[in-house]
Amino acid sequence: MQVVSSHEEKMKKTVLSLKEGFAAIRTGRASASLFDRIKIDYYGEKSPLNQIANISIPEARLIVIQPWDKNLIGEIEKAIRSSELSLNPSNDGKVIRISIPPLTEERRKELVKVAKNHAEQSRVAIRNIRRDGNDELKKLLKDSKITEDDETKESAELQKLTDSYINQVNQVLEEKEKEIMEV
Repeated sequence: MQVVSSHEEKMKKTVLSLKEGFAAIRTGRASASLFDRIKIDYYGEKSPLNQIANISIPEARLIVIQPWDKNLIGEIEKAIRSSELSLNPSNDGKVIRISIPPLTEERRKELVKVAKNHAEQSRVAIRNIRRDGNDELKKLLKDSKITEDDETKESAELQKLTDSYINQVNQVLEEKEKEIMEV
């Protein structure tokens, strides 16, 4: 039914959003996805870093950013320093090099807490989507657009979807925790 499929789409987006959020959590390993949320002022427009520079990872703990316009090096450096990534870029006038320091045990535990918080917000969002779907089904039943049997069946289907997507959130969290805690 339309109600279930539209709410399933919202649940998919919630899990996808969680994965994108996790990509921005630093794990002690170099990754170009760390910079997905960093925007640079490029001729009056806020542009994503990966659209104005080449980001490469020559070593496990080194990131090299080579802007296509050399005049942007200062802007890029400033944006990285002011981000919540706690990274210290250095440049030689042509490229920016960022050494990814290993995370301390304390910092790892902090990042796991952040990840768990993101996951909990996603679980709450999924449950809210289920509630909205059930409300919609009750309204359709009240307006006599569906039968009680249909409402019960659709409600059960919505619950199955909710359980499935909450399990996906838990799996994504588990993988991220392993990634953060590995030395």
